[in-house]
Amino acid sequence: MQDTLKPDWRDDVIQDFARSELFERTFQEGMELVEETATYLDGEGRQESKLLSRNAALAYAAESMRLTTRLMQVASWLLVQRAVREGDMAPAAACEDRYRLNADDVARNGESDGSRGELPRGLTGLADRAERLYERVRHLDRRMYLESQTAEPANPVLGQLDRLKNAFGG
Repeated sequence: MQDTLKPDWRDDVIQDFARSELFERTFQEGMELVEETATYLDGEGRQESKLLSRNAALAYAAESMRLTTRLMQVASWLLVQRAVREGDMAPAAACEDRYRLNADDVARNGESDGSRGELPRGLTGLADRAERLYERVRHLDRRMYLESQTAEPANPVLGQLDRLKNAFGG
């Protein structure tokens, strides 16, 4: 019976978040950052990249790829939450692994090669903002989807009794 309580509890957490002011602010910030980044990379960033040394141009390409990948992951996650809010997706469907964020995919490793200092401030500023947003969304993702999977049952006494039964073969 306890297994049937977990999904309902998680569904409530997911739906509560999707309807929250925190979601609205995060969604707005994410979509604005996607738009601002696209504008920068297609305009000012393109011009600035042409003035860079070869090594810095390679670092620029790598950083802009990381930046756009991070933002697309965040945007995708936010759109899933909006689909839950609008009833277009069940909270249980939003729990699928394909909708989770994966920090290992786009780890920042370009900082150690020394060329980050040569990159335009516009790019590094956007990358830093995207990184902070990504970390916040990843934290939300973990709390809502991963930690809730191992959450205690609604009644902690029953949970303790189950542990005792399992420990002593009852």
